[in-house]
Amino acid sequence: MNFRLVKSLLNLSILMGLGAAPANGQSYVGRFLRADSLPIMFNMDVVRNASGISWKIRNAGETIRVDRLVRKGDSLMVDMPFFESEMKLSVDRSGVMRGDWIKGTTSQDLYQAIVLKPGRTRFPLHSGPARIDVSGRWSVSLRRPDGTFRNAVAEFKQKGSFLTGTFLTPTGDYRYLEGIVSGDSLQLSCFDGSHAYYFGARLTPDGMLNNGVFASGLTHLEPWTAIRDEEASLDGALAAMSLRSGEDSLSFRFQDLEGQWVSLRDARFKDKVVIIQIMGSWCPNCMDETQFLSTYYNRNGSRGIEVVALAYEYSTDTARARRSLLKFRDRFDVRYPMLITGVTSADSLRTEKTLPELTPIRAFPTTIYVGRDGKVKEIHAGFSGPATGWHHEAFKQEFDKRIRQLLSATY
Repeated sequence: MNFRLVKSLLNLSILMGLGAAPANGQSYVGRFLRADSLPIMFNMDVVRNASGISWKIRNAGETIRVDRLVRKGDSLMVDMPFFESEMKLSVDRSGVMRGDWIKGTTSQDLYQAIVLKPGRTRFPLHSGPARIDVSGRWSVSLRRPDGTFRNAVAEFKQKGSFLTGTFLTPTGDYRYLEGIVSGDSLQLSCFDGSHAYYFGARLTPDGMLNNGVFASGLTHLEPWTAIRDEEASLDGALAAMSLRSGEDSLSFRFQDLEGQWVSLRDARFKDKVVIIQIMGSWCPNCMDETQFLSTYYNRNGSRGIEVVALAYEYSTDTARARRSLLKFRDRFDVRYPMLITGVTSADSLRTEKTLPELTPIRAFPTTIYVGRDGKVKEIHAGFSGPATGWHHEAFKQEFDKRIRQLLSATY
C-alpha cells in the first residue's frame, strides 16, 4: 500500500470519527427531518481511493459525485458539486451522521436538520409487498398552499415493489424519483443538492391515486390526486413567452465569469446560429440543460453554432453568483460564455431590466434560438431532462433538427 493511500485512509478514519475507516462502498440512507415527519430520503455510498474519499448520492438512474469533504473542528463539511448547498455534520462512533443541510436562498441561508444512518433501505415495506401496479402515465392535480391548483403529468415504472419515475410540468420535471410501492401505497423521494422532495399517495378502489402529499424542503406541502391517463398532456401556454410586438431581435451586454463584457454584436456571434440559455445556478432543470448544451456545443460548435447563458441568480452579489456558476462550468466543462445579468431570479422586473424585447420570463430554463441573421426564430420554455426518458430523447432529436434547419436557412 503506497503512502498516499495510507494517508487517505487515515484521513477518512478521522473524518468519520471512527477507530477504523468504513469499508469501500459503505452505504447510508439520508433523511431530512421535518416537523411533520414526512420522509424525504436519499441513498449515499462512501467511496475511497488513492486520492481520498468521496460520496455518491443516488436517486434512481442518477449518481451525484461529491468530492469536497473537509473536516473543520469536530464537523464534517460536505460541499455539493452544484448549487449553493452544503452539509455540516457530526459523526458518532456508530457511523451515524447528524447535522444541517445549508442551502442558499434569495434572502438568508436555509438550515434543515438531516441524519444519515448506515444502511441501504430507503423506504421499508411496512404494508408488505406491492398489491398494485402504478406503471404508466397519470394526470396529476396539485393544490398549492394558497388553494389554487396546478397540473402535472406523472410517469412511473414499477418492478415488483421497486418504483421510479418523475413528475413533468410545463416548466420542467422533478428529476429522478426513487421509492417503493407497499401494499396499496407509493412513496418516492429524491435529493439533488438543491431540492429535497417526497411524494406519497394511495391507490383507491376506484383506480385513483388519492390522499397524495408532496413535501419539499422544511415546510412546503401540497396535496395531490391523480388519475391514470396515457394521453395526459401539459398546457405549454402557461410558461410560454415571446417577442413583444414590433421586436425581432435581442440586444444585451453582460459580464462573463472573468469580468469581460459580452454582447450579441461581438464578432464571435456574427453569422452564427446562437442558442441563448436563460438559467440560474440554483435550478436543477437548468443543471440538466447545461449538461446537455455543453456536450452539444463541445461536439458541434465548429458547425457555426454558439451558445451563451444568461444567469439570474439568488443575489445581485457578483462574487457570490460567480462562485455558484463556476461549479456548473467546472463540472460540465462549459466552454461557452456564462453571463451574470446582475438581476435576481425573484425580481418581478427581471425581464424588463435585462431582455425588454420579450414578454415576461416564466420558466427557468428557457431557450431562445437566434438565426444567422441575428433574429429570434423560436423560444422554448422549460426543459425535459434525462429523468423523463423518451421525452428527453425526443427533445434531443428535435433540438438537433432545429439547429440543422437554422444552419441551412438563407435569409
